[in-house]
Amino acid sequence: MPTDRPATDEPLSPPADEIPASVPGESRIRETNGVGLHVVEAGPADGELLVLLHGFPEFWYGWHAVIESLASAGFRVVVPDQRGYNLSEKPDGIAPYRIGELARDVVGLIDAYGRETALLAGHDWGAAVGWWVALHHPGRLRRFVAVNLPHPTVFRRTLRTSWRQRLRNWYILAFQLPWLPERVSRVRNWAPVVEGMRRSSRPGAFDNEDFDRYRRAWSRPGAFAGMVNWYRAVARERPTPARTAVDVPTLVVWGAGDRFLRRSMAAESLAHCSNGRLLMVHDATHWILHERPNRVARAIREHVE
Repeated sequence: MPTDRPATDEPLSPPADEIPASVPGESRIRETNGVGLHVVEAGPADGELLVLLHGFPEFWYGWHAVIESLASAGFRVVVPDQRGYNLSEKPDGIAPYRIGELARDVVGLIDAYGRETALLAGHDWGAAVGWWVALHHPGRLRRFVAVNLPHPTVFRRTLRTSWRQRLRNWYILAFQLPWLPERVSRVRNWAPVVEGMRRSSRPGAFDNEDFDRYRRAWSRPGAFAGMVNWYRAVARERPTPARTAVDVPTLVVWGAGDRFLRRSMAAESLAHCSNGRLLMVHDATHWILHERPNRVARAIREHVE
């Protein structure tokens, strides 16, 4: 693991352009669950804590277009690079990336800010972590928002019964190979990853600056291996939640044009929520945070206020 990071809770000196000028916030390292996570903090220090979790293959920047809106609404917005990503620590091996560890990172962040509870929103893998926190640490969340990732029971059942869904997630099997995914992904300056994101999103969802930032994050030593190890860990562990009912009030936000996940899983997830709602955004894809950030920010505000 890296040893050149600052001491706990000391401001970090990131690359000069780590945070775009249009995004309010400060970089910091927070200790949680035995690792140091880079976080971007914005909004009033005494505002209600709102943690935003990114998915694969993004990093904190996946939420950049919603931070100003949520911080201006009075929330203390905290957006971490999850373990293995960008400027956060990257433990060796596969076991450190099990879903239980990832969920405990979030609980540790809530503790690090001296809060009993928090608001939590996650996209893609970030939503998977969020579901796990809601299921196993419900007392630590006041509200939860899952963006384009279903309840784990729904996802597991759909993978078991739907060949179409298995084909959509072929890359999960490819990621089980040692070292090859990391090497192939880097070909022609990360062309396979960039083209995959571009083809599965609406035209103009990502611009050149976005991809420059993603390439830099993927190129950090150990980063892409850490990112892929999330998939290796879940395939080896095949985790089953201790319970299926989510009692935390939950909003599922879904870009209807998602090419990776069946739309039906969004509504099916509500059957496992005692207090759940669905927002289907028909002019968005899996990359809704880039395509309709204002709609997502408004949905979060309406759900948690």
